[in-house]
Amino acid sequence: MYAVIRACGKQYRVQENDTITLDKLEGSEGDTITLGEVLFLGGDTPRFGAPLVEGASVTGTIVRQGKSKKINGLTYIKVKNHQRHYGHRQEITQVRVDKIQG
Repeated sequence: MYAVIRACGKQYRVQENDTITLDKLEGSEGDTITLGEVLFLGGDTPRFGAPLVEGASVTGTIVRQGKSKKINGLTYIKVKNHQRHYGHRQEITQVRVDKIQG
């Protein structure tokens, strides 16, 4: 059984025991969270939501809170001989999917 969920403005296809990387969520490592916005349940009898599947939820455990890889950027204006370097590290949460209810 698998599900398509909506979390942090993005959609993810998850199965039990999958680990997904989401944008920063509240909680600490080892906490249990419920992702309630289930758009689709797949398997032997698929169920589509309009827009959400009634009574379906995905339960997971926070595995890690941290930062992703650094993104380096550079802007350059050749006429003025001006350049600027910038970097960014997005805060992330890794969640292991424990159970899909529906």
